[in-house]
Amino acid sequence: MAVGDWQWNDAWIFVAAVIAERLERDRALHASLPAVGASLADVLAAADFLHHSVPSRAELEESVRRLVGAGLIVVEDDLVEVAPAGEQLWRSRPFSGLSSAVMTLQTQLNRATSPGDADWTLDEQTYTAAVREYSHRLADGR
Repeated sequence: MAVGDWQWNDAWIFVAAVIAERLERDRALHASLPAVGASLADVLAAADFLHHSVPSRAELEESVRRLVGAGLIVVEDDLVEVAPAGEQLWRSRPFSGLSSAVMTLQTQLNRATSPGDADWTLDEQTYTAAVREYSHRLADGR
């Protein structure tokens, strides 16, 4: 794939991963725990915050494959971390606030790198568990 092949969903999931990881890092810091990355439920929560919808399993899986393959995020044991290249991309973006962060990042992605294609799958059971965890947080007001 050539530079310019990034989709809006890819930027949406990337921005959600950045937000989720930063929130998790802050929680861990305040609790004096090691930062281990954001859970899939954390990423779903951030995605919903950004776009008022939860990505489908297929949307999440496709975007994560492209982002991991491009070296922008790392997913291990269903924990998501922003890779150093992703941090650099995030820090070098023109600041535009969260309301337009996804569109800004899609432009940055299309200028900076090509999507990858990592061998990562999100099975239905793991996705459903993440959605359930996020739904419970909403019901509890967290």
